[in-house]
Amino acid sequence: MARQARAVQTRRSIVEAAASVFADRGYERAAISEILHRANVTKGALYFHFAAKSDLARAVIDEQTALVTVPEHGSPLQSVVDITHQFAYALRHDPLARAGSRLSIEGVLVDGTHPWGGWFELTSRLLAEGKAAGEVLPQVDPVETAEFVVASFTGVQLVSQALTGRADLRDRVAVLWRHLLPSVAHPGALARVRPEGVTDPATTALGRAHRPLRAGASGTLGA
Repeated sequence: MARQARAVQTRRSIVEAAASVFADRGYERAAISEILHRANVTKGALYFHFAAKSDLARAVIDEQTALVTVPEHGSPLQSVVDITHQFAYALRHDPLARAGSRLSIEGVLVDGTHPWGGWFELTSRLLAEGKAAGEVLPQVDPVETAEFVVASFTGVQLVSQALTGRADLRDRVAVLWRHLLPSVAHPGALARVRPEGVTDPATTALGRAHRPLRAGASGTLGA
């Protein structure tokens, strides 16, 4: 059991070190030697867990999806808003989120799929649920709108990163939703959905008290 626990901890250290290097250097410039240094492990230990740098990228993407969960408050449209705030919080506080963000921006493909795919699917599903519940306007196309939401979040977080190091990201995301919601939400729902979110990202960003994003999902929001 002790050996197994050490192996789990070693793997975790490697993934976290890889995330910090990917976030700082990007995928192409990330050196295995620097990952080894930050993880404080041997090359043999790294290759025991990961055969290639692409496997490290896969692990980082898988790990960062757990940072965002779907709140169980009964409003699919509010959930779409809330998960953007959760990821905004994660981008400020967790290198896994920042690494996944940079990997997506760079267009790194993992297993032949783009890391945004999971986020398109999740957001589209929630918008479709909102449409069925009467929260989302009938003319809204869930797939098209989901891609627009993810793309809009991407731009907002990049501007926030450039101007303030993401210090104002939560406020910028709220402004984004104040502009988007009137074109998406049914008038009756518009009065209820809060653009600033209804859950505390500090308590939900690590997956507390809510069901997981999606079993086996891969994707990064607004990378």
